[in-house]
Amino acid sequence: MSTPQHHAIVVIGAGIAGATIANELLQRGQSVCIIDAASSPASACSSHAYAIAHPHIGKGSPRLLRLTKIAFLLAEERWSKGWHQHGIFQPTKKGKAFDRDELLGHLQALGLNDEIAKPLDAMEAKALCGIEQSGVWLPRGATLSLAKAAKELLQGHERLMEVWSTRITRLESCDGRWFMFDTAGNLVVSADKVIIAAAMESKALMVSINIRLPLKPVRGQLSIFSIAKNDPWAARLPRVGMSGDGYCLPAQELADGSYQWIVGSSFDEGEDDLRASDSSDNFNREQAQGLINYGEGCTASLKLKNSFVGVRCVAGDRLPIIGALTQRPGIFLATALGSRGVLWSALAAKLISAQVLEDDFALLTRLGFAADLVAALAPARFFAGALAAPSALGALASNSKPIFPSGPSAK
Repeated sequence: MSTPQHHAIVVIGAGIAGATIANELLQRGQSVCIIDAASSPASACSSHAYAIAHPHIGKGSPRLLRLTKIAFLLAEERWSKGWHQHGIFQPTKKGKAFDRDELLGHLQALGLNDEIAKPLDAMEAKALCGIEQSGVWLPRGATLSLAKAAKELLQGHERLMEVWSTRITRLESCDGRWFMFDTAGNLVVSADKVIIAAAMESKALMVSINIRLPLKPVRGQLSIFSIAKNDPWAARLPRVGMSGDGYCLPAQELADGSYQWIVGSSFDEGEDDLRASDSSDNFNREQAQGLINYGEGCTASLKLKNSFVGVRCVAGDRLPIIGALTQRPGIFLATALGSRGVLWSALAAKLISAQVLEDDFALLTRLGFAADLVAALAPARFFAGALAAPSALGALASNSKPIFPSGPSAK
């Protein structure tokens, strides 16, 4: 084996996760080499310019609810510069009566005060958001351009080495070092520690070291619609972002009086076709009707201007995979971010940097990371009987059976 250039830390993948983790390590005085198959950062799903961010407030897994709160606060702090805070409204589920006291109790149980989440009845929502539906107002909800954020994170660092247009397809361990090979079998670099933040490509890399992860692609298509100024839809468009069965950004009035409205997204499980499809745009038109409770609205009035297609990576239990791969010392994973790349990348930067540098666990505890949350994210949860070496935050979890939804839905 020839002697390649050696680095203490290599990050594979320069999307929003890899860029954020690399930036965190650079800010902490480390030297980092980042490698990507594309010619520049944020070339795949992270080329998304309209990613929304808000804490999860549903009735789902308690760990998910706790994790998204931590991740939202970390994301808000990290991306204050590019954070477009327009607020997000989450309508009450169809057929469910609005109960302010019940909602308040639920939000308080999640540790969310009215600066983060506040119940609104239909009239309050109409006055504040332009939507006559009851629900929860998330005033700090925001939009972030993943592409812009990722590129800015990697600018102007003397200790950063960038390797572009190089796809790493195989890992090999020898004498305590990890060696990385490209598609032609050429040895590219070696490292003491490797952070893999390569979405679906993480799956093949793991196979090269005899690790199998339950990762699955989910295609998503976002639609950018144009609405004429005198169309009945114009009076119904939201002034804020919305999240529920699908999501949308605030409608933007253009110079000619027409409106641009971004609505998404399809959730095409198991698909990775990056071509835009009419069926996905039609699905988003139906989502638009449901979001603003305008079932009688003529979907033909939503004229398509453009579409964005991205392929998200999800794990079997719908939580991200973030942390040390204890079965292969020196390997760390940040993948399966799904539709919450804004949140999970901010969280991954803190957690993985603490594990890579083997310090700062007291800081993680102050941020709200408890042992069960670290375990819920750890790669080891997918390996029955696999136990990690204990850390200051405790051992990792046991096996978690992959469960996928039975049909398409919006995320």
